[in-house]
Amino acid sequence: MAPQRFHEQFDHIQRALPDVPLAMGPDDSAEFIYEKGVVLARDGEEARAVEDAVRSHFTATDGLTPEHVRRAGPQTNRSGITRIRVGDPGEGGRGTDRTVAGALRALRETEGRTGRRLVSRNHLVSIAVNACPGDEPVPAPRSAPPNPAPVRTADGAQATDGDTVDVLVVDTGLTHDYRSWPLLARTEGDAQVRETDEDGILQQYVGHGTFIAGLVAAVAPRTDITVRGTLEDAGAVLESEFGERLFDAVQDGWPDIISLSAGTSNGRVDGLLGVAAFMEELRSQHTLLVAAAGNNGSASPFWPAAYASLPDYADAVLSVGALRGDGEFGACFSNHGAWVKVYAPGERLVSALTGFDTPVPYVYQHSTYETCRYGFTYSCTCRSPRHVGVLSEAQQVTPGKPDQVMFEGLASWSGTSFATPLAAGLVAAHMSARRMTDPRAAARQLLAERSEFAEVRGTHVPALLPPTWRPVPVGPV
Repeated sequence: MAPQRFHEQFDHIQRALPDVPLAMGPDDSAEFIYEKGVVLARDGEEARAVEDAVRSHFTATDGLTPEHVRRAGPQTNRSGITRIRVGDPGEGGRGTDRTVAGALRALRETEGRTGRRLVSRNHLVSIAVNACPGDEPVPAPRSAPPNPAPVRTADGAQATDGDTVDVLVVDTGLTHDYRSWPLLARTEGDAQVRETDEDGILQQYVGHGTFIAGLVAAVAPRTDITVRGTLEDAGAVLESEFGERLFDAVQDGWPDIISLSAGTSNGRVDGLLGVAAFMEELRSQHTLLVAAAGNNGSASPFWPAAYASLPDYADAVLSVGALRGDGEFGACFSNHGAWVKVYAPGERLVSALTGFDTPVPYVYQHSTYETCRYGFTYSCTCRSPRHVGVLSEAQQVTPGKPDQVMFEGLASWSGTSFATPLAAGLVAAHMSARRMTDPRAAARQLLAERSEFAEVRGTHVPALLPPTWRPVPVGPV
């Protein structure tokens, strides 16, 4: 059974994407979310082969006819992907879509013979991994120092001279007053499309990209940061569009490093069909993709981060899991497994959520759990700090009025979303310090020279701990 928070977030995303009927799968455990009634195939002969196979598979007993199978949406894009309609998306609830499952079965034998993947669900790629983040942000006093603190030179001045490294953050856009935070003086990019609702309440995930940019800048001040607002709709985008948006993000040139705090599981070990063309192009560039491992508390591969485990992409992708506040063990929510190549602090980091123009209210969306939903006994992020959320209230799970707080610039926030920019920033800082121009070589060298390790699910794993990061005490609730 999927946790309550997953269902809350499913409803939230569905409201943000009202024209996209969604289902959860592969069953009620809800490993991922996908578009109902649609499958993906590569353009050209493969798309036609998929259409023919699906038409021959469906029978009258399925409640479908061959006419249900048709192309859906634009056919020409850089991702080389075709959406194929295989059923009525208005039928059924949020559970597994049987028409999509039938289409996948129709191609299973052909895929087995050819050894090539032909068809896929159209997964939802999201910063709200497993449809929820590690936690929701908590206000930090304006007088509180960021964590990690900004790197400074020996004489105390902020380090800004020397060779710069280009880091591209693919996320939500920047808040309108982000430049009020001094660390972001060298940051530019897309503005957040809509920050507050009609009542002036900060919307969910607004500030996510700003927070991430602040973490990169704190760790790597000799970095030019560009933020692209690729994930503005509740932090989510369909796989069929994601590859195209990634190409859009690099249309002005490939950066040294891409920091990506989004993805999805898909129940497979061979990647996402919708981003295959982008990943192939990435492989031919010099760019290093630093990608979040996800917050499912699972060992299932999470893409694009899990490309780091595929031999063709091992040099081009660095997958990052999250450590808990003390930096000694894995965070309760962090995905894990051999495909996660390094871990960095990811609990209760402090960075800029907004600028400092005016305080802005935020109403919590989720209620905290009575016990850790991942089974941990420390003060995990789904238990503490305590608050009541509006989405839980709508589900009549937690009685009481949703809690409202005021943000005045800084926030404390948790997730592999935030461990990722720390790792990206450390690679960038290593490049600057060593006058290196190859980010992939810098990542290899950094990992080889680092001596820190942590324990994740009984396994010792490599860890990247920023020198200015301060451990946060960990204890029972």
